[in-house]
Amino acid sequence: TGAGSLMQQHLKESGLTAALQALQSESGIALNTVDSIDHFMSDIRHGRWDAVLLQLRSLQLPQSKQINIYEQLVLEMLEMRETQLAREILRSTPPMHALKMDDPERYLKLEHLCQRPIFNPVDAYKVGSSKERRRQELADELRTEVTVVAPSRLLSLLGDSLRFKQQRGELVQGEPYDVFRGGVKRRRTDNEEKVPRRVAGRIQFKPESHPEALGFSPDGGALLTGSVDGFVELWSPDTCKLRKDLEYQARDQLMMHNSAILCSAFGRDPDMLATGSQDGDVKVWRVSNGRCLRRYARAHAGGVTSVCFSRDGSQLLTTGYDGLARLHGLKSGKTLKELRGHTSYVNCGCYTTDGLRVLTASSDGTVRVWDVRTSECVQVLRPAVTPTAVTAEDGGAGGVDVRSATQAAAVDGTGAREVAAHTVAPLPHSPDQVVIGTRSGVACIMTLRGALVKVLTVDGGGAVKFIKLMVSPKGRWIMCVAEDGRLHCFDARTGALEHTLQVEEGGQKEVVGLAHHPFRNLVATVTEEGALTLWRG
Repeated sequence: TGAGSLMQQHLKESGLTAALQALQSESGIALNTVDSIDHFMSDIRHGRWDAVLLQLRSLQLPQSKQINIYEQLVLEMLEMRETQLAREILRSTPPMHALKMDDPERYLKLEHLCQRPIFNPVDAYKVGSSKERRRQELADELRTEVTVVAPSRLLSLLGDSLRFKQQRGELVQGEPYDVFRGGVKRRRTDNEEKVPRRVAGRIQFKPESHPEALGFSPDGGALLTGSVDGFVELWSPDTCKLRKDLEYQARDQLMMHNSAILCSAFGRDPDMLATGSQDGDVKVWRVSNGRCLRRYARAHAGGVTSVCFSRDGSQLLTTGYDGLARLHGLKSGKTLKELRGHTSYVNCGCYTTDGLRVLTASSDGTVRVWDVRTSECVQVLRPAVTPTAVTAEDGGAGGVDVRSATQAAAVDGTGAREVAAHTVAPLPHSPDQVVIGTRSGVACIMTLRGALVKVLTVDGGGAVKFIKLMVSPKGRWIMCVAEDGRLHCFDARTGALEHTLQVEEGGQKEVVGLAHHPFRNLVATVTEEGALTLWRG
């Protein structure tokens, strides 16, 4: 009832009487508030019926008390010789209709009074009563039916909520806040995904503190960096400045690990963040206040290579240099399941779009598909492709004929080779397909059953080696960073190479981070020299 009353007060104060009455009728909740009880009582005692009736429009009173008020109103109109108005009130208002049905004798008395040429108070009021005494009785009756509430309670509560969020660091100074959706209002959403072409901003880190982990928050309001010196920082994607609206960052009390941070991931809630470090620790943070909510000490024997929240936010998937993938409970803080089967580092882990399976990519050259419920490996994908199979006739500047690539991958001992798989990501528009990046000159799209759909390559997969891969949020583009510092953008539908961008000047320093904004054509890259660059499409 509290929420309903808040809405009714807002409607009343906004003058939306019809909407207020409709809400009261449908919800069965009566607001019954007045600006001042004393003023309301005074209006009744002094017969200021215009003000009283205005208040009654937003009140839900017992029918008997409504009848008493309107009966008194008829009598006073007759006393003022407003006979026509008295008849109108008597014959057309709902309380008087109710009186006619429930107490015909009392109603007929009022009708007879309307017919008389002269009003006589003795005939109108009971013995010992009078107009003034009757007004006082009505005031006493209604006093128990109404209450006083501070004005604009809905807006006051919203203001309190926003101030609380500001104290927690959830509001960005200067950013419009969407009260309905509960987040920073998106200033712009790019409907069509485009490849990055020009520099939009830069952040320079020292080489000894360069980021290894990079990512945008789901609401697009923050760019996260996790550095080799163990610090986690949140930046504004628009200004490329540290988010000082977060109180703990303004005080230089940053989220941190004891060793280099290798990976990070936001949950579906932008206030939830997970990070993994080189010493095997995993931490879960609340972004708004910088507090560590959960720590998984030595989650892996060696560095943690990836972290990923489950769709419902109840579990955390981690992978590591120990060749394992693990599922951890966020509430219990315990390791729930362990996925064994890879024979080398597990470089990447994620959930399928339906959340029922886990995908892991390993340096053993395979991608494994795991059943979340049973922890069993249900499929092994082998994305090995020979460079010689990717020729100009097959589409060396873009997609490769599936049959040629499949045949090449099936060759044994004549050039076919398995290379480390560093990335696996589901395709948003094709739930049964995944994109796999290997440390070779080719990337591929495969089904979860192991069928090869497309091969993506540059110059036949020879000299160029891909070291980073990501899929744009809507699945329009597959972007691969090569060892020479170039970002290659492939059309996910055709497999064709559409654009190449030099993201590392000189091509001598390795690109160690790659991320895409969730709803804008904004791509972030960072090199081992600490040069973080934002690129706009």
